Amino acid sequence: MSDCCAIPSEDAASNSSTGPLHVAIIGTGSSAFAAAIKAAEKGARVSIVEFADVIGGTCVNVGCVPSKIMIRGAHIAHLQSHHHFDGVPLNAPQIDRKAMVTQQQRWVEKLRYEKYERILENNPDIELIRGQAKFKDAKTLLIEKQNAEMTELTADRFLIAVGARPHIPDIKGLLGTPYWTSTEALVADAIPQTLTVLGGSVVALELAQAFNHLGSKVTLMARSRLLSKAEAETGDALKSILEDEGIEVQLNTVPNEIRFDGKQFSLTTDKGDVVCENLLVATGRRSNADRLQLNKAGVAVDASGSIVINDHMQTSVKHIYAAGDCTSQPQFVYVAAAAGTRAARNMMGEDVAINLSVVPKVVFTTPQVASVGLTENEAMKEGIDVESRLLTLENVPRALANMDTRGFIKLVAEKNTGRIVGCHLIASEGGEMIQSAALAISNGISIETLANQLFPYLTMVEGLKLCAQTFNKDVSQLSCCAG
Repeated sequence: MSDCCAIPSEDAASNSSTGPLHVAIIGTGSSAFAAAIKAAEKGARVSIVEFADVIGGTCVNVGCVPSKIMIRGAHIAHLQSHHHFDGVPLNAPQIDRKAMVTQQQRWVEKLRYEKYERILENNPDIELIRGQAKFKDAKTLLIEKQNAEMTELTADRFLIAVGARPHIPDIKGLLGTPYWTSTEALVADAIPQTLTVLGGSVVALELAQAFNHLGSKVTLMARSRLLSKAEAETGDALKSILEDEGIEVQLNTVPNEIRFDGKQFSLTTDKGDVVCENLLVATGRRSNADRLQLNKAGVAVDASGSIVINDHMQTSVKHIYAAGDCTSQPQFVYVAAAAGTRAARNMMGEDVAINLSVVPKVVFTTPQVASVGLTENEAMKEGIDVESRLLTLENVPRALANMDTRGFIKLVAEKNTGRIVGCHLIASEGGEMIQSAALAISNGISIETLANQLFPYLTMVEGLKLCAQTFNKDVSQLSCCAG
């Protein structure tokens, strides 16, 4: 993050009035609540402003929680008719999508209450204000309430935590059609016979495979390659996996025009027309900061509309902070929460930065895609001379026992020192494996040190050790559990 401003010099214990420091937070998602809890804990009076009907932001309501429940249910359905274990009969599952959605939303409501609503009930220092907020000036918010009444809110510190929304590409005819975003797709109570998904990154991949597992015939259209920011091997391998499952993957494809005749969609591309019952647009997300009149507060944004912050979550205005998906930070809920907590601490007089050099990432396809640290190209751009090894899962005993050897593990290490700088993998439990690699990178562990660690057998994470061993050995010539 760029250092766009200095750390506040004023004493956080003092303010313009005689009471405690007043912190105003716009939004009620993970970064907002993390900041609210920490600021209140340190003695601040906190006001949270939210215009949506429910609190909790993207993750619990329309993101992480419902999507992972849907993905897990779809995976279980898929396993019933797609496994390799003798003596366990295959059967075609009977999917009741309405029942799936009902259960899913019960869990959404439960977690929203436990992690958000109950916190407000139990913390008198955090006040919820309903309404649409925008800046009048750098010290004042204008809040339009649901009855159109306008009110003003002044505060000593502000945190902008308004999240992001789906980005809708400029494709002729698209806006006049009843397309889905992930929000609608997650609560759709029927499984479309045919579904086209626009996008080649996380949301597109996860939901394309989930609907495929539930019985839809899916076509996936990506503007370039799959997971274009990841190692090239990752996108290539995932493409093969999805195609083996019956998904039609069209790379370097963007519709020229989209039409809807009242029953089905028709997408015109340079490679021909595609007809489908439903269309899911999952082409990224854009910051909601454009709704706040940031120019009236002097808060700077970048070319994409995301709020510019430094590593202390400060904007170009020293008493206004921002965190989460409305900024240029990586769009992960755990990053947003960490940023919110640190923003609150800085508001209250501390001096803490967020370190985003080692951020583990997971795509919840089956198998999962996970990565942390640098790719080979990124390392070379930073002037680091690296070497890498890629171990296919045929060499990991647990993958053999699972009868699922789809995927690989790749380690990237500095040549001279052996220091691990990146890990990229596709594996059935990749999300559970990647944190071990993150800890190795954070602590400067070398390939040799990792190769000499004791890993439990049979586990998927043992593959990290085996991959490390390939820098100096032919692991196919080792006995099982070879140290």
